[in-house]
This record gives sequence, C-alpha cells and structure tokens, in this order.
Amino acid sequence: MTSSRATLIQVAERAGVSLASTSRALHGSGASEAMVERVRAAAAELGYSPDVTGRSLRLRKTFQIAFAVADIGNPVYVEMMTAIHEVLAPHGYRVVVMTTGDTPASATELVRSLGSGFVDGMVLSPLRTDDGLVRAIKQAPVPVVVIGRSLGDQGIDSVSTDSADGIGQAVRHLLETGRRRIGFLNGPPDTTPGEARRRGFDAAASDPGSTAERVEVALAEDFTVAAGVAAAHRLLAGAPDGGARLDAVVAANDLLAIGAIRAARELGLSVPEDVAVTGMDDTELGRVFQPSLTSVSLGSDERGRAAARIMLRLVDGDAGEPQTASVGPRLVVRESTAPAPARAAAPGGGAG
Repeated sequence: MTSSRATLIQVAERAGVSLASTSRALHGSGASEAMVERVRAAAAELGYSPDVTGRSLRLRKTFQIAFAVADIGNPVYVEMMTAIHEVLAPHGYRVVVMTTGDTPASATELVRSLGSGFVDGMVLSPLRTDDGLVRAIKQAPVPVVVIGRSLGDQGIDSVSTDSADGIGQAVRHLLETGRRRIGFLNGPPDTTPGEARRRGFDAAASDPGSTAERVEVALAEDFTVAAGVAAAHRLLAGAPDGGARLDAVVAANDLLAIGAIRAARELGLSVPEDVAVTGMDDTELGRVFQPSLTSVSLGSDERGRAAARIMLRLVDGDAGEPQTASVGPRLVVRESTAPAPARAAAPGGGAG
C-alpha cells in the first residue's frame, strides 16, 4: 500500500490501538516507548506518511526549529545540531540550520526575521552579542534559546559553560607535565569565546602557584585551522632574544590547535616531544587527528540537548521565568600532551 492510500485510521487498526494513541505515538507526545515502536512498525508496514502540511495548518505551527550559528562547518556546531535533532525529532520537529554571520547586527537581523513565521523557535549560538541583539531576542515573536553566555539575568533562556575554567584546566595540566613556556593561541578577543578564554588564560598564568617561566599570546583572525597555522607560526618561531622556544600551546578551540600542530611541523618541531598542544571543544576531528588531541570538553552535545529540552517546554507554552542550564568543562588527555622529555631545553630549542 502506498503512502497516498494509507490513512491514520488504517495504521491504528494495524497496530491494534486507538486513533488517539496512534496520533500521540507518531507525534512523540505522551506515548510509551512500546506504543511508539508498535505504531511506527505498523506505519512502516503500510507505507504511511503523515500529512505534515495539514497538521501544521490545524495547529498553526510549522514544526520547524531553527539552529543558527556563525560557522556551520565548525565540528562543534555539528555535534550540537545532532543532539538537538535527537531531542526534537521524536516530538515531530525538524531542525533547520542557518548562519548568523559573524557580527551582532547580522544575528539581530536574523532574529527579527522570525516574524515571518517560518519556524516555531530558534536555538541561537551567536559569536558576538550586543544590546541590540539582546533586545531583538527578548522581542522575538517565537521562543529563542541562546547557547553561549548565560543571559538569564536579562530575561533570556540560555545554556552556558565555563570555558574560562576549561582553559585553566588545560594550563594546569601542561604545567603538571613539566611544560614551563606556554603560549596561548586565541581567536578574536571581542567574541564570546575569545573573551572568556583569554580571561581563563590570564587567571591561570597569573596564579601565585603557577610554575610557568614565560607566557605569550597570539591572536588568530578567526577560529579556523588556517588562521591557527598563521598565528601559531608567530608563537613558535622562537624568542626574539634567542631564548628557548615555547614548549606548549593552549589553543582556544580544536581547529586552532590543529593549526598549531601543523605550524609546529612546518617549523621542524615534533608534537608532543618539542611542544605540547591542547585544544578546546573535544570534537571528533580532534579525537581522530594524529597525534590525538588533548582537549577540554565543553559538552557540545549536552548543551545542544539542554537547549532543545528548554525549547520543547517553550513551544508547548511553558513560558515562565527564564530557563537556564550550565554544562561544566572537562579536560580529556590524549597524545598531544605527553610529558616533557627529561632534558634541559637548549636555547632556540626544538628540532631542525
């Protein structure tokens, strides 16, 4: 039987349950797991396809949720998107991926466009935030949940993490492995991640108990591999006074860290023997890279699921006090930060 002939009534009859139970099971609202499995099996057997357009018109909903980010190619956002989909799909919602651009103005314009009614809500992870964007989010005609900095005090539903503490974990780990000359490879400092991660590095480097002998900072043009290669060359080229090279790099995300490893190799340095490298975000790319990348997990999938759960409550009409969630950072140690070799570092050290 083709999908054009199969009806919801026929699916209910094949599954042996009521029409109401069949509808709940297919739409992911209030049905048990066993019921959902039973009804979906019947629907698959009959080739049933729900009338999404008719359902949307009846309920005055699109059953679409936008996921808007600055760079849809960044693996951290791919992991978030997957987690958001896993939460929303059983409730009948599709995820529409959009780009915000890299300025608050472009993100603000995107939020204002929500008035056209193409989605029922938006999960937004802006690279930069200003007062205009905050106002647009608060005035949006559909729910907006922000992944990034906590905005509960401004009346906005949000999911955050403490990436400053995550950078601190990375710095302390490197010092514990015997590294003493540490460089920080950051992205643009006027971004939400750039500001927080610089704050975390400054705090760790200035800690009275720190055993660091030298710290340096380089800024990449953005949070990409190519930008990381260029900025890491400046960090690893060697001290202008002929002193020893840096023996560790803390990168503000995994893409910058991979760029730092590439730059080290281009300079004839070995990772981790000559220079240890840490990233942040704990992406799949970093896990399969060689050497595998020590990175700070910020729970990308956890933050995505938390944002999606908040969104579900909001689109169901549960709009009370702003809902917030926080996911803590966690250092994951891998090959790129093996302990420093037990030998004195020669001036201008490193291979080649």
